[in-house]
Amino acid sequence: MRILVVCGAGASSTFVAQRVRHAAHDAGFPYSAFAGTEQSLPIDLDAADVVLVGPHLAHAVERIERDAAARGTTVVLLPPDIFTDLDGTRTLALVRDAVGPAGGPAPTAGGTPGPTAAPPAADQIPTRD
Repeated sequence: MRILVVCGAGASSTFVAQRVRHAAHDAGFPYSAFAGTEQSLPIDLDAADVVLVGPHLAHAVERIERDAAARGTTVVLLPPDIFTDLDGTRTLALVRDAVGPAGGPAPTAGGTPGPTAAPPAADQIPTRD
């Protein structure tokens, strides 16, 4: 999966992209992440599966979503405090929430990807009497 992080000038998106790339690697996901700017977005969209939009570009998110929809690309508006996610795990969770299981297998306890198990049916969940 290719993750594009977009901000106004490219500086803050570079940090977020680097952090989410490391978090994905540590979790065993074959994701790449790269930074872009609002101006480079029309070109960068062609190389992205997910676009993470910096919170300061909230005013442009509807336009970005329209452009991305034509390419089948998912758009996530990042929360205002995303820059405090120093290890990228919270940003990675936002990506995983947006793309669902198709975005790759869930990590196993050993930190490597493994099969995703379906939750038990309601009638199979043990209860205490």
